[in-house]
Amino acid sequence: MELRHLRCLVAIVDAGGFTDAAIELGVSQAAVSRTLVSLEEALGVRLLHRTSRNVIPTTAGVQVLARARKVLAEADNLVREATTGHTRLRIGHAWSAMGRHTAEYQRRWAARHPDVELHLIRTNSATGGLAEGLCDLAVVRTAFDDARFASAVVGQERRYCAMAADDPWATRRAIALADIRDRTLLIDRRTGTTTADLWPESARPSVEYTQDIDDWLTLIATGRRVGITPESTANQYRRDGIVFRRLRDATPVAVHLIWRRHDPHPATHAAVALLTDLYRTGRP
Repeated sequence: MELRHLRCLVAIVDAGGFTDAAIELGVSQAAVSRTLVSLEEALGVRLLHRTSRNVIPTTAGVQVLARARKVLAEADNLVREATTGHTRLRIGHAWSAMGRHTAEYQRRWAARHPDVELHLIRTNSATGGLAEGLCDLAVVRTAFDDARFASAVVGQERRYCAMAADDPWATRRAIALADIRDRTLLIDRRTGTTTADLWPESARPSVEYTQDIDDWLTLIATGRRVGITPESTANQYRRDGIVFRRLRDATPVAVHLIWRRHDPHPATHAAVALLTDLYRTGRP
């Protein structure tokens, strides 16, 4: 069974007969008949009731027709992906995209590159979906395999402490790392930027782990835990019950754009240049 068999079946039903289906497919009526017979023989069932006036799917034909439409749609999508891949740019991220620059990045990209459609994709993986083949570039703030991926540092972000809105620290303007060692720190071990290495080994806080940004925020809102995160999270995930306060003595987080070293998207340079410019100028 081949795709041409399924296209023939769909064309016959949609056109209402063999003659019009042949015209639509650009083949002879005899070729349409032979193709349908070949499909029925391959499946071992009759698919259509033929009369002199119309064509009606059998019970099996209705089921096969529904599946055929899905298969053909997937095949068409596959061809479209392969032939128009360079007219779309997919940028993945694990948590917070470009932070406060996200909306401006999307606007400027659309204005400067109208022929390349931009898609932002959130994937809860260390490479923002790049290793999984879900995007062309990814914004990452954690360590990655630099032998497999090429990269560029596009900016840096200050670290913030996330806490419940009714936490006693919420009245402060900034938090010190030394203060946090007496609290329970919530860490996303898969995609988070925080590790216990921010503190001396003898003065580290107790740690609990989570696997997703939503779980991280939900647990922090209970008031029993705090979190440390780049300022992009504070901009992208403003939520009732949670406040963010700057960490005054923590090293900033480097923001990278990464891409497959041996198969870069043609728009990679433009994507890096635009994001670097937004981080450099600091405009929201």
